Amino acid sequence: MGLIERIVRIFRSNVNSWTAAREDPEKILEQTIYEMQENLVLMRQGVATAIATQKRTERKAAQAQSTADEWYRRAQMALEQGNEALAREALTKRKAYQQTATALTEQIRQQKTLVAKLKKDMQSLELKISEAKTKKDMYIARARSAEASLRIQEMLGDVGNTGSLKAFEKMEDRLLELEAKQEAITISGADELENKFASLTEADDVDAELSAMKAQLRDSTQENQQPPQ
Repeated sequence: MGLIERIVRIFRSNVNSWTAAREDPEKILEQTIYEMQENLVLMRQGVATAIATQKRTERKAAQAQSTADEWYRRAQMALEQGNEALAREALTKRKAYQQTATALTEQIRQQKTLVAKLKKDMQSLELKISEAKTKKDMYIARARSAEASLRIQEMLGDVGNTGSLKAFEKMEDRLLELEAKQEAITISGADELENKFASLTEADDVDAELSAMKAQLRDSTQENQQPPQ
């Protein structure tokens, strides 16, 4: 399994874990992206190392080929001078360096293939990270909305249960009781004031009647005391 597939599995596994355990989605998504970016850093380092190795191999191959060409030139020079044995030795050296150059050229081909694959994987991972960052905001917004909706439903459930309704009923009964007492006090106060004024009126009537009786009594007494004519 490639690195990209493993990273995608990690991302999906983390999201599934949050869904199952109701963990903090922001924390999990941030951690997932952080791990993906760490893998990207490692992959970039791997690409840089592979390119550097390829460059060194290319230099060695070029040097081996140059040395092989030099031994071939020396073999020609020895043969021109009639020294066939020396020419043979030079060609033997040239063959060894030529084999080294050929082997290094094959390594270069393999290294180029590896570098191309690493670059492709790195670009794919960069794209995955970009997509993950975009989806992260969407997932977080959806998670927050779902969490808020869940809290609202729980609150509504608490309000709608029997205990909560009884609490409201008790409060309503208490308010009605207080309002009734206040109304009774108001009526009682008004009746007391009316009674005071009524008492004042009754006292005036009694005094007036008493005065009339006194006047009548005086008149009767005076009439009895007068001598007959």
